[in-house]
Amino acid sequence: MKEFKGRVVVPGTCQAEALVSHNGFNTLASFQMAIMFNKKGIPCGDQNNPEINGKPMEGKALCLPITIGSTTGGMILFTVCKLGKAPACMLFSESIDSLAASGAIMGSVWTDTSMPVIDRLGPEFLEAVKTGDQVTVLEDGVVQVG
Repeated sequence: MKEFKGRVVVPGTCQAEALVSHNGFNTLASFQMAIMFNKKGIPCGDQNNPEINGKPMEGKALCLPITIGSTTGGMILFTVCKLGKAPACMLFSESIDSLAASGAIMGSVWTDTSMPVIDRLGPEFLEAVKTGDQVTVLEDGVVQVG
């Protein structure tokens, strides 16, 4: 088992199956169509991200380098939390942007959804984790893979 220590953005614990992208995560493109049409499993709708496009995100450990794209990213994350369709957690090798962080924090504070967010896990994290791996997030920002 490999362990990585990051910065806690939204506290919490979880264990989930990894869904890994080595490309920037466009929050709006990834969630918009699934939210609008209430698609089961919340499949990723970002056609520019072939690693995860079409794959279900709900309940998964999203393992990403960074978020990219629209200023609506924070509101999208809050919305998936409010709808109860959020990923189990979001794990970033780099720093999360302030808009996405604000949406994840609002989702944690204003809804009953627990979606831990850990960033600054380092590039080694994305080299080690593979889609389908079991990922465990601990309260102190430690992420275990395997």
